[in-house]
Amino acid sequence: MITPAFALSQDPDFLTLGIRVPYTRTSDFDLYIDGADIKFYAKPYFLRLTLPGRLVEDGRETAVFDVDEGLFTVRVPKETAGEHFEGLQMLTSLLAPKGSRSAKPLVEDMGSVKDCSGNVGEDEDEEEFDWQVEQEVYRESTAEELGAEQTYGFANRRSGVFARLQEELTDVIDVKNPEGTTALERRRARLEAEAAAFSPDHYLADLFEDEEIKGLLEFRPWWAAPSPPPQQEGAAAVLFSEDEREQLRKFTNRSYLLDKPSRSQVWLSLVDILLAYAYEVRSTGGEHNVESPWTIRKLSGTLSWLESFSSLQEVLVSFGRRVLCYPLYRHFGLVSAALGDTVGILQSGKACVLKCLLDIHKVFRHNDPAYILNDLYISDYCIWIQRVSFKKVPALAATLLTASLQKKDLELELEELEEAAAIVAEEEQDGEGEEEQRASSGDSSNESSSSDSSEESEAEGRSRKEGGGTAKDCPLQLKPSSPSSPLPQAPTASFLSAERKDSVPLSASTGSRQLIQELGERVADELRISEDVVSAAAVQIEGAAERSSSRTLLEANPRRNPLLIVQSQEGIQSFEQ
Repeated sequence: MITPAFALSQDPDFLTLGIRVPYTRTSDFDLYIDGADIKFYAKPYFLRLTLPGRLVEDGRETAVFDVDEGLFTVRVPKETAGEHFEGLQMLTSLLAPKGSRSAKPLVEDMGSVKDCSGNVGEDEDEEEFDWQVEQEVYRESTAEELGAEQTYGFANRRSGVFARLQEELTDVIDVKNPEGTTALERRRARLEAEAAAFSPDHYLADLFEDEEIKGLLEFRPWWAAPSPPPQQEGAAAVLFSEDEREQLRKFTNRSYLLDKPSRSQVWLSLVDILLAYAYEVRSTGGEHNVESPWTIRKLSGTLSWLESFSSLQEVLVSFGRRVLCYPLYRHFGLVSAALGDTVGILQSGKACVLKCLLDIHKVFRHNDPAYILNDLYISDYCIWIQRVSFKKVPALAATLLTASLQKKDLELELEELEEAAAIVAEEEQDGEGEEEQRASSGDSSNESSSSDSSEESEAEGRSRKEGGGTAKDCPLQLKPSSPSSPLPQAPTASFLSAERKDSVPLSASTGSRQLIQELGERVADELRISEDVVSAAAVQIEGAAERSSSRTLLEANPRRNPLLIVQSQEGIQSFEQ
């Protein structure tokens, strides 16, 4: 038989059931309604539902079949008008027959089995015991066998899974040897790995360059919509897609026998998983990507380290540390935002929690080998959450709302790191201010010196024009050919030295000395040449004099009245003395 796709809705007086049965004939329909039970058969489809409330057949019921859509819709009145049926979207639990909630061999919570007098039945265990069970001779277990008995998964009910999946082990969890490490050893290894992965530079970069972080903090996830009235919870609060309803129908209904420590551990791990999911939704803007499976399982200590938490504060500290160690955006504000998002999810009721778990299940289902985490945790959570009381989820939200998480709780020295970074930033700002002041003062001095030089040059030009002298009367028109060479070069006038070396009188050496002295003084005054540059220029002059065999040629200004100064060897020697 095939279980058809179906959906339930309600109003104060009626329950509406829609069943999709394509390629069937209307003459083959069989519908049976008895109180809280509904049975439907249309070959090859069969559907049996156990409702949370009772129905009545009083002639007001109607049924319609849309042949084109293959949709059969039945509308049945409620036995008690105005009664609200809770959990109509928990399809997996509705598919279970009435007796399956306590039937054998499914696991049964003995606290719910009572006889007519209200006492818990004492003979149930005897009925379950198999007297024909195969027996083996007792032997001591080895250390390896004892290590292989480490448990993990939903409510720590699984073991030996990773012994068969060694190749996929490192791609799914961070525990190196889950079958041989205890819960305490896993926690110690997790803390050491987080301390090694924490990057102060990455944290400070996201702290001070937080433009993109601000955009993520302003994002509103889908569960942040206004909550409907309590009577509509489970009906209009959360709408499940067709794919999600199909996945709910595929789940195998089962019961879970959980003692008090196990129930506490299950709730805490659920908060841990929802925190990781809330961060992933906010960091991606609600659009999953290829990194989504990694992000969810990496931020959850439950999924990545098979962690078993014992308090809500441990969950918050673990999540906060992992947010600041692994993902792309490592900001404490995102930790607080994810905490608020998780509170909102829980306040919306278990239907919203179920939708989040189904979304995680889908993300892992399409990622290899993250699907293993569905088998270990998510599928069981999707089934278990449908059976819990509606009051427990909001109660957990209220507890989580009062919880607080501070930076010092993460034990990553965040406050000291931020103080040191703030001091360094202030010092850098002070240094930049001093550099700007020095640069402004240097610019003003350069402007004043350039104005003085321009005034002196203009005065010299006016004096030359008023004097009307020739080039012989004003031989001091010397300018450097380039900024890197403060002294003029003489390649263009070298061919004149041979023609005039015999006609220049000996007294030119004395005049040349005076000319060079005046030239050095004027260049030093006008161009403000530093002492180092002047000394380097003097060295160049001496080297040029030594290389010259008989005379040294200086070009005053090749563009205006070039002046050739020729010295004899005797003049050079006297000048050096």
